[in-house]
Amino acid sequence: MPWKPHRLRDADVWANVDDRGVLVTDKDGRVEVVYKAVDGAKVYRAGARNLTPLEGPILALAAGERAPEKDKTGAAATAKAPENAIHVWTDGACSGNPGPAGIGVIVIDGKEQKELSEYLGQGTNNIAELTAILRGLEAVTDKARPVIVYSDSAYSIGLLTQNWKAKANQELVAKLRAKTKEFPDLRFVKVAGHAGVALNERVDYLATSAVSRRR
Repeated sequence: MPWKPHRLRDADVWANVDDRGVLVTDKDGRVEVVYKAVDGAKVYRAGARNLTPLEGPILALAAGERAPEKDKTGAAATAKAPENAIHVWTDGACSGNPGPAGIGVIVIDGKEQKELSEYLGQGTNNIAELTAILRGLEAVTDKARPVIVYSDSAYSIGLLTQNWKAKANQELVAKLRAKTKEFPDLRFVKVAGHAGVALNERVDYLATSAVSRRR
């Protein structure tokens, strides 16, 4: 199968294309993507509108297994979340990168839902994404319960779950890593950004609104 480099949010991916280099979409407008240009790489799906073509060759790769399809939240359909889990949706926005930055957070505890929209001042998209997660965790009062954090930032989730080395924002990353250790059952779920997932779209709106209001 032919694959061509594209940009997906904050990550470089290889997207499935035809012989002309045109994205191959399914009936829902999604494209198969891999994060590594190697045979056997796990295949994910992303909305074609979220992919930006990059300079690079078209490679023939033998893709590996398909990642689980998304459930109604836009998250991978893995093990069912505990009934008493607290769900934290986060997103960061930046106009200019660097530029005016803001965050959006939604914390759902049963039938209770609270929202946070905060302007950060000058920053980068990654700073906004990390700060959104930090603010979300700070808003959780019952740390003994399972907490699930939803983010469309592969960068943030990689730093917090894969022990990636922080080349930038080291102080913020250290603070966030220390915060995560306060939770005995903390899980991170990567969601598709700008793919019509209702709660992800809502936190994106809260983040961009904070930037536009500058408060």
